[in-house]
Amino acid sequence: MWTIGNFLNFAKRKSAQSNKRNEMKLNWLREYLANIINASRIYKTITLPFAEVRLEQFTPQAIYCRIKSTSAEALEHILIACAVYFLVCLGLYKLTLWLSVSGVTGANQNQQENHLQQHDGTGDNTAKGLRNTLQRGLRLRSVHLPNAALMGRVLLVIAHPDDECMFFGPLIYSLTQRDGCQVYVLCLSNGNYEQQAQSRREELFRACKRLGIAESNVILVNATNLPDDPNVEWRPDAVASFILHTVESLDIKAIFTFDRDGVSSHPNHCAVYYAAASLCLANLLPKACKFYTLDSINLVRKYLSVFDFLCTCFMSTHWCVLSWKEASVVRSAMMEHRSQMKWFRWLYIYTSRYMYINSMREINLSDVELEMQIHDN
Repeated sequence: MWTIGNFLNFAKRKSAQSNKRNEMKLNWLREYLANIINASRIYKTITLPFAEVRLEQFTPQAIYCRIKSTSAEALEHILIACAVYFLVCLGLYKLTLWLSVSGVTGANQNQQENHLQQHDGTGDNTAKGLRNTLQRGLRLRSVHLPNAALMGRVLLVIAHPDDECMFFGPLIYSLTQRDGCQVYVLCLSNGNYEQQAQSRREELFRACKRLGIAESNVILVNATNLPDDPNVEWRPDAVASFILHTVESLDIKAIFTFDRDGVSSHPNHCAVYYAAASLCLANLLPKACKFYTLDSINLVRKYLSVFDFLCTCFMSTHWCVLSWKEASVVRSAMMEHRSQMKWFRWLYIYTSRYMYINSMREINLSDVELEMQIHDN
């Protein structure tokens, strides 16, 4: 029998269990609501800026203003950096030309210095002493070439008439101004690409004379298997035989030619390099003969004119740089090639770095092996 006391106890237990269940439901509901609230806050936090952007900043006018402000700031930084670079290059170029004594070597330089010391005033002596101190400290020279090239027989191997002016002008001018240096030019084609072989032959001799090379030192090859044609592949063994014969017959001490990129990527230029490199690889060149190549550079540096001098100093081992007056000799020699003076040639002779600066590097056997492997791959 249920008594009142038992019923009350039962009711209390039921009530406690019901309260506990209700409390558990309320706790779950609180947690659920809290999660909803937190999720909504997170959603609002994430999406609100994008919503504002979509509403306010993605209008054409807002996009234009944003791009204009950011691009103007970036352009300002770029212009400042370019201005600083150009000023440093120009200053270094002027300082190098001031420190260098062009065309004077050895005893002639000493005689000239003694003569100047006898006739110069106190201010000139002070300036000269400052120049000598800076020259010894900074070691800046407009001509930084190996001794083998400055005091011996030098052979310049080119593919076409006008290559000597367009690419090697500063080198030739610097070498011909040195005492005891004989410069020879080996041109492997007669420039018959447009059936102008005779006129281009005469232009080559006139241009070399302008650069200080005697006509007897110019060797022009007229071989049917070496035409002036970018579509015809030159056989390396045929080119190598001409180079080797010239080196041995003239007792050449240094060879200068294109590198594997040929400056302008002309196939005939590249063929000249691989022919000379094959001689080095086969150990056929005389031991006293050094092999140097002209550096090929990218398109931006190619048309920086004298403002490429800073990159040249840091990235090249051997170089030569001309002043505006000295470069005018190279320009006048290039103008002798009248048949090649199209409108873009005029732009080239005033803006190209190769009319003012030449940088070279010496090629040894390990370099040739590596580049031949790259070429095969």
